[in-house]
Amino acid sequence: MGLGSLLATAALAQQAQPTGNAQRGRIVASTGLGCHGIEGYRNAYPDYAVPRLSGQHADYLAAALQEYRSDARQYPTMHMQALSLSDQDIADVAAFLAGQPLVATSTASPAHVPQPALVCTSCHGINGIGVAPMYPSLAGQHASYIARAIREYQTGYRKNPIMNGMAATLKPADIAVIANYFRSLKQGPHTVPRAF
Repeated sequence: MGLGSLLATAALAQQAQPTGNAQRGRIVASTGLGCHGIEGYRNAYPDYAVPRLSGQHADYLAAALQEYRSDARQYPTMHMQALSLSDQDIADVAAFLAGQPLVATSTASPAHVPQPALVCTSCHGINGIGVAPMYPSLAGQHASYIARAIREYQTGYRKNPIMNGMAATLKPADIAVIANYFRSLKQGPHTVPRAF
């Protein structure tokens, strides 16, 4: 399947999604805030920082939750959390977590992007802000989380035709450069959503 077909399929899938209610999502998301609502929280094993979710595109957050629910993203805790969510619950949680969109405050130019990260910027933005609602923003994301995600795409533990192909040939040094580049990018004010 070509890139155009993948994007068209993703666009059709997004159109069929229910509209999210952030107020309801605030309640539904409360169980996830025990990990994602604590700045700097890390998994015990394997050891990596839990990703920042506030300000991500709602479409991306909904797609990620659907992938956890279907086990396309394999993480037992997230799979169990997502199993109990309806499509409406997912849309509501995504609307709540998205909140105010991230704003790039970095002024990166193509000349300053390290070579291994250059190809990543076509989707994740030169300033780390996803260029379309289906792509996550990586500006200011934890380097350990980015590196972990790339390795999971390499092994097929996470399944995404675009990312699996992009990550396949990356060397450990490339992954470190990519993770540190996006971690170093600044973003607008980051607020941690609170359930209550």
